Amino acid sequence: MSVLKNRAVLRWLVPVAAGVAVIGGGAAVGTFAAGAEPALPPRTAAQLLNDLRTSRLDGLSGTVVQRADLGLPPIAGLAGAASGNELASLLTGTHTLRVWYGGPDRQRLALVDTLGEQDMVRNGQDVWTWNSRTNTASHRKLAAGEATAPSAPATPADAADRALEAIDPTTAVTVGRSARVAGRDAYELVLTPRDPDSLVHQVRIALDAKQHVPLRFEVLADGGGRPAFEVAFTQVDFRTPDADQFRFNPPPGVSVSEATDERGPAGKQFPDTDRRPDGQTVRPDGQNVRTVGTGWTTVLVARLDAAGLTDGPKTGPKTDAKPGAQGGADVVAQALGGLPKVSGDWGSGRLLSGKLFSVLITDDGRVLAGLVTPERLYQAAKG
Repeated sequence: MSVLKNRAVLRWLVPVAAGVAVIGGGAAVGTFAAGAEPALPPRTAAQLLNDLRTSRLDGLSGTVVQRADLGLPPIAGLAGAASGNELASLLTGTHTLRVWYGGPDRQRLALVDTLGEQDMVRNGQDVWTWNSRTNTASHRKLAAGEATAPSAPATPADAADRALEAIDPTTAVTVGRSARVAGRDAYELVLTPRDPDSLVHQVRIALDAKQHVPLRFEVLADGGGRPAFEVAFTQVDFRTPDADQFRFNPPPGVSVSEATDERGPAGKQFPDTDRRPDGQTVRPDGQNVRTVGTGWTTVLVARLDAAGLTDGPKTGPKTDAKPGAQGGADVVAQALGGLPKVSGDWGSGRLLSGKLFSVLITDDGRVLAGLVTPERLYQAAKG
């Protein structure tokens, strides 16, 4: 099965976990340190790209660590806290998990933090989640042909796939240093955007020298020496896990519930979209999304009205809502009201910016986001 052509593989290969995790008593961030460079046969950038695009994965288990240092304000973790989805709070800190992959319909991951564990298991059409803190479990039956994945997509394979999509004439593709990742020899493919409006300085993808599967993915922000985002295996085994790994056995006393289906019409999961001839995408909830630009400086443009974060056009984010009155949306909207105010010939709004991306929330109910400078967002807002 091709790693970069099967979305189930991409999303489940190395899903990231939430919560600052410590394994074996040591901080996981130290595991990213590289050892001596292995002596590998020379390969060109074109050969490595081909290796990456044609790599195949039938089975895998391992431990993954993800670290994000995006220079964001405290609002970064609010979305996850407000929604109760721990996978959403991945914009800061270090996170660790164990993952097993046995094919498109057999996946399991264990999110580990200092306070407990949360498991997600798919076996055929059955999907289970379990939280050790509350000893509660949820079960959902998938429709025929439906895929499922954690809401957080930041995995070496998934990130590499998206990076490849951004390659255009403004991208320099070179070969970096060889490395040892999770005890395995790896080549390094380096992507460097040439557009000055991109906040991405470099993307580095470490490919297993034998399996050609991404073992590590790093993003360096413009002007930064240390990766602003990185996700990597610290231990990996390419043998297919036993079938027992994908059977959910409820622990004693667990409270089990059937998950409600909030995926929208026709059982579609957000953010699945249908693309219109004008280049605009339409989400199943009716919310339109369009893109401006291409490659590394693509800007995503959408409306916040349908998400309940605005009162409608020209009123801006709700800032007077009381936490808990309407759930997590009000909590997030309150935090948005604390962002810096910005204005120009494009209008006015609030700006959330970090090392790698910028988000502009306009007072007329639009949200613009991209791995770009705020100036590029202002241009898109004006247009």
